[in-house]
This record gives sequence, C-alpha cells and structure tokens, in this order.
Amino acid sequence: MSGSTPFQMRLVHLDLKGAPPKVSYLSEIFPLFRALGANGLLIEYEDMFPYEGPLRLLRAKYAYSPSEIKEILHLAGLNELEVIPLVQTFGHMEFVLKHTAFAHLREVGSFPCTLNPHEAESLALVGAMIDQVLELHPGAQRLHIGCDEVYYLGEGEASRRWLQQEQNSTGKLCLSHMRAVASGVKARRPSVTPLVWDDMLRDLPEDQLAASGVPQLVEPVLWDYTADLDVHGKVLLMQKYRRCGFPQLWAASAFKGATGPSQAVPPVEHHLRNHVQWLQVAGSGPTDSLQGIILTGWQRYDHYSVLCELLPAGVPSLAACLQLLLRERKMAETRGERDPQARRPRDGDAAGGFDEDVKAKVENLLGISSLEKTDPVREGAGSFPGSNILALVTQVSLHLRSSVDALLEGNRYVTGWFSPYHRQRKLIHPVMVQHIQPAALSLLAQWSTLVQELEAALQLAFYPDAVEEWLEENVHPSLQRLQALLQDLSEVSAPPLPPTSPGRDVAQDP
Repeated sequence: MSGSTPFQMRLVHLDLKGAPPKVSYLSEIFPLFRALGANGLLIEYEDMFPYEGPLRLLRAKYAYSPSEIKEILHLAGLNELEVIPLVQTFGHMEFVLKHTAFAHLREVGSFPCTLNPHEAESLALVGAMIDQVLELHPGAQRLHIGCDEVYYLGEGEASRRWLQQEQNSTGKLCLSHMRAVASGVKARRPSVTPLVWDDMLRDLPEDQLAASGVPQLVEPVLWDYTADLDVHGKVLLMQKYRRCGFPQLWAASAFKGATGPSQAVPPVEHHLRNHVQWLQVAGSGPTDSLQGIILTGWQRYDHYSVLCELLPAGVPSLAACLQLLLRERKMAETRGERDPQARRPRDGDAAGGFDEDVKAKVENLLGISSLEKTDPVREGAGSFPGSNILALVTQVSLHLRSSVDALLEGNRYVTGWFSPYHRQRKLIHPVMVQHIQPAALSLLAQWSTLVQELEAALQLAFYPDAVEEWLEENVHPSLQRLQALLQDLSEVSAPPLPPTSPGRDVAQDP
C-alpha cells in the first residue's frame, strides 16, 4: 500500500437480506460507484443466492438466478469492482435456521440466529453453502465468512456440557468453529482469503488468540459505525491483532443502515463523522495498517427487522463518504507526506477534507443542487439512478405522518367536533362535515398521487415484496388514518339538535 493511500480498497457493501435491487438497477448504479471512488463490492447475498439441491429452500421468492449472478459479476468487472461474496457461517443464520429442515442445528432451540458449533452437520451445512457460492464466483480472491454477533453462544445444551470441561471457554469454542470454517475455505480454494467481522475476537486474551491458528487463516474486519468512535482504542486493537499474527486488517464504516432500524434517509453528517474517525485511525498507525475499508450499507438490522434506508436513499451519503476518503488520499499525495500524524484530519473538523471543492464534486456527480451535511437532500433534486426514489422517500419521511397528524390532531374542527367519542357514536354537527371533509379529501388526493409515483419508481428498482413492505411500513398507516376519517364522515347521521342552551354557536368561526 502506498504511504499516501489510507485505504487502498474501498468496498461498497450490498446487504441483500432486504430490498435487494433488480439487476437492471445494479447495471445503472455500478458505474456511479466506480465514479465516486469505489473499487470493490462486498455482496451479502443471504437468501438472494440461488442455492440448489437440499439448500434450495433457502432461496427467497425473488432470489437471483445463476445467470443473474453471472451478470452481476460481469457488470462489476466492467466497472473494475472486485466482488467479495459474504456467507454467514455462525451468527445471523436466521435465513437458514428458521427452516424446519435445519432447526435442529440451532445453538439454542428457541432462537434461529446462531449455529450449533458442536454438530458435524453444522460444518457440512456451511461448507455446502460456501461450495455453491464459490462455484458461481470462480474469480473470487476473498470470501467473507461473517462470524459476527454470535448471540447465545455457549447457552445450548451441548455447549453447556462442553464448557464444564476444564480450560474450555466460549472464546475457545468461537475460535474453534471459525478455524474450522476458514480451513474449509482454504481446502476448497487455496487462493481465497477468508475475512471475518472482528467483534467476537476483540475481547479474547491475546495469548489465546495467537495460539488458536485463526490469525494464519483469516483477515479481521474491524467495524464501528458510530460518529464518535474511540480512535485510540481502535489503534490499540489493531496493534493487538498485529501481535497475534494477523497479516492484514480491514476497517468497516457505514454510509447507511446504522442509525436506527426504521431510518428512511441517512443522516449524512453522522456518516461523514464516522469516516473522519476512521481516517484518524488509519493515520495513527503504520502506512500499511489497513488493507481497505468496507462502507457498509445495512438494509435490515437482522433477518426479521424492518427495512431501513433503501439503497437509492443512501447514495448521497455514500458519495460524500467515498469522496471524503479520496480527498484525504489526494491531499496526502499533493503534500507527499509520509508522516502519519500529518495525514490526520484537523481536530474539530466535522468533515475532515470534505470541503467546498469535494461538496461541489459530489453535487456534480449526483446532479443535485445542494448537499447539506445536516439536512436531507433537497426534495426533487438529483439525476443519479434512483434519485426520484430519494426525492419521494424524503417527502414521505418528512411530511406524510406530520401532515396527517396536523389534520387529525391539530385541526380545531376535527378535535372539537369529530373526536374519537363522536366518531364512535357517529355524531357530528352537519356543518362540520363541510369544514373537515374537503381538507381530508384534498390531503388524501395529494398523497395518493405522490405514492402512486413512488410505487412506480420503486417497482423499477426493486421486487414486488420489497415495494409492498416499504409502502406498508411507511405509507399505508398514515393513509389508512385519513381514509378511516373519511369513512366515518360518510357514515355519520346527525341526530336532532339538542335544546338551545347558552353558549357559542358551534358553526361560528373565531
């Protein structure tokens, strides 16, 4: 690695366990990834991979076909993007262990997240998955085998018995399975280097980690998606891993999918700060400290959670983060620096090298009028693939629920004369229908038109199940509240007016 390049490899993570893009959309977005500064992809297929034989039941309804996988790889090659496939082999195995046929391989019978490492069938299962993935990735140089967040490890019956033996520990159990999987990869394809997420390794004793054999088999990916990550702590962790014998280390940041399970539009400033911190980590050690950085773009927090930011909504954040990384590289090249301290972004600088020149370049590449670090991209802006989705999602995210709330909870006629009490008993002063119904009809028509446009745009980029899920989660609840109000209005029948009593005429405007 050149001394002027903090991250030689810059990989965009595609998390396909939610809202996987159609290949036609990938064909449009890959050239943009390359133009923005990416030179690789980490593709987490999960149930979108076209598994065959006994594994066929793992396929999602709209899983890619083998020919589509080959097309994705072809498109990546055209855009000089190295593809690293990711196969979960320990934790986050819900898409496998949820099936009855594999439920007996759970570490804890009630939870489908973690594989039982004591069963020989478990290793055979992940081996079969790896075989099929590698077969469709003949040119792969690296394979990510996951191994993050192995929840409840050690709590299964077999593990409890094993842990009763002297000198056994959950750390030893984790390393044993990791070593077995990685050894299997090397036996199948000696030229392929396994990568692993590092969180299960961080707290292990240095001597245990060094003696496990794992450092000779895998390259850890240190991940942290926070805006205020502990730079010094990361540097110390890297030094620990180096002492244990790991030949190469990687970093993992986030451009979306890390600030809330139901987030609709990424907070750009948060993700820029995250990358600034990683640049400080890279600048605090030897020039070859990190092989590269994976810009993760999570689509679900796990197999069962809701969708977070769709890929098109994350493009401006991705663009800003990639250009920030490239800016730091170019600044170092211009200065010809080899002093790591000189490469470090200035203290207090929220966006490091993300200056007006870089901001202008991002805006030019995306065709947007203004990219603000603290606010979402302005509505209606952009000419990049999926920019219309971002514009419409932003409008829904910012205004749909609030506009319905304003009518149902802030409109004096609704709260004063058509409250839940009135609606349940179908009571209303006739004149109030004239005050409420037109406003509700107008608001419903406005949003229905926009949602039809959004649905059409989503259908071009995503499969029907993802479109349905996103609309049901983010749009339908608010529209249904409006429709229910109009339905109740249509069903009311005004009873005879009560006897006149002192008080203000209900129909009188203030």
